[in-house]
Amino acid sequence: MLPANMVPIAPSAPPAPPARPAPPAPAPRAQLIHIETDRRLGHEWDEWDGRALPNAGDFSAPPRLYFAFAGVTIAVVAGVLAGLLYLVLPRLGAVWAPLPTVLWLALAMGTGLVAAWYLLLLASFYSGVNLLPDRLLERGPFLRLMSYTSLVSRPFGRRDRVEHAAIDVYNTLQVRRGRKMGKGELLILIPRCLSKQSLDGVLEIAGRYEVPVFVATRGQLARRVIRERRPRAVVAVACERDMMTGLRDAAGKLPILGLTMRLPSGPCRDASLDLAKMEEWVRGWVTP
Repeated sequence: MLPANMVPIAPSAPPAPPARPAPPAPAPRAQLIHIETDRRLGHEWDEWDGRALPNAGDFSAPPRLYFAFAGVTIAVVAGVLAGLLYLVLPRLGAVWAPLPTVLWLALAMGTGLVAAWYLLLLASFYSGVNLLPDRLLERGPFLRLMSYTSLVSRPFGRRDRVEHAAIDVYNTLQVRRGRKMGKGELLILIPRCLSKQSLDGVLEIAGRYEVPVFVATRGQLARRVIRERRPRAVVAVACERDMMTGLRDAAGKLPILGLTMRLPSGPCRDASLDLAKMEEWVRGWVTP
């Protein structure tokens, strides 16, 4: 019993544990959006027999390979047109006597203009200064010549290497334009066949610069995005064959940088890419 003039003292509460610091915020991760369209990616490889691709699926080639085949392509097209004229001009001359001369002159002038443009293309690439606006260079006649050159290179078994060199030339001319845009105005387009490591790397880069990433699981990888998102530019990832199709479809409408992949496991699976090059392009376009 306590004396009447004393009151019990409650034991003091134990001190509260020190507050733990808040965990660091996770690094931003890009939004991944899948697109279903009507042309299957990888259809260009339907003839693949399952054997390992040359050089582990790395088709890197110097730009001079493209320029050599491009020159051959121009000569082949001019020769085919001249042969056709030679066959039909006797009948056309019977309709109007001066017509053969007019057509030969038109062919000569057209061939001369194409040759002059080709020399300007060469000078633009190797001088480091684009001598023509993009609509008359990489986003204009270049896209058509690139497609024809791909066709001419196939009988020689050099299709993928020539296409890789052509895409490198296109990218070089495009980067020199020095465009700048906001983060929401740039899109990254990738195929579904990237390896997990490559996909994680792409998402990390896209999250760092706050650029959305789209996965095109079927073809026409640019058309639907362009129509719905209206970007100012695109960084696209694909193999050389699908990249050629994508550039032909969309590069005339807006600037595109095309990053080709390496295919160590064959087409359409576990593809890898140059992540440093992708970050360089994204940073160059969205950084003030």
